[in-house]
Amino acid sequence: MKLVRILKATAVATAGVLSSVNVSAEEPAAAAAPASQYTDEQVFEAFGYLVGQRIGISEFNLTAGEKSAALRGLEAAFSGEKNKFSPETFGPEIQRVLGGRQQVAMAKAAEEARGASAAYFAELKKNPAIKTTESGLHYEVVAEGKGAKPKPTDVVKVHYTGQLTDGTVFDSSVQRGEPAEFPLNGVIAGWTEGLQLVAPGGKLKLYIPSELGYGDQGAGGMIPPNATLVFDVELLEIKGSATE
Repeated sequence: MKLVRILKATAVATAGVLSSVNVSAEEPAAAAAPASQYTDEQVFEAFGYLVGQRIGISEFNLTAGEKSAALRGLEAAFSGEKNKFSPETFGPEIQRVLGGRQQVAMAKAAEEARGASAAYFAELKKNPAIKTTESGLHYEVVAEGKGAKPKPTDVVKVHYTGQLTDGTVFDSSVQRGEPAEFPLNGVIAGWTEGLQLVAPGGKLKLYIPSELGYGDQGAGGMIPPNATLVFDVELLEIKGSATE
């Protein structure tokens, strides 16, 4: 349930903040910590901000009245009021309201992502060096390579860097300094199709629409839903069929 995830996220955010504090009453610190440049009020302001950001409170698009109501609930908690709201009664209601708000926010974000993707690919089509397949994959062959091209069942060895359209790098074997190996039919569709366009030693740039990437789920925390992906790929070696 979303409510459970929100509460867990809040607990995780709280633990994340408090985990950096390791003060024991029984074991005083060997040396006094340096004086902080922040006041306690600033720290609590940061705490509130980070917890709110962690649970995605901006997604709920609260009205002024709803913000005031949420703050009244916090004030009641700060004052130590007991049993003001029952989790059994209000848990399902919170799930209903916040779940609905989240669905609206996700639909809006998906629509915006689709519009941005359409504009991005329309601009790409102006570049004659960039080709398009029937599936919607856009690509540019930088170097053809030599020899046979891989089949979907082959294991390939590659170097690559993956970015979002704003230039954010979300993964790179080049940065890690270690090539990746995988069966070509075991990765996203844009890769399976794209790597069959070059031979070993070949290099290409792939522009992968979300339908051939990670779709409306996104991946790994760094790839948002409905994201267009841009990969610079070098095919180093074809290592034979994955079924052999």
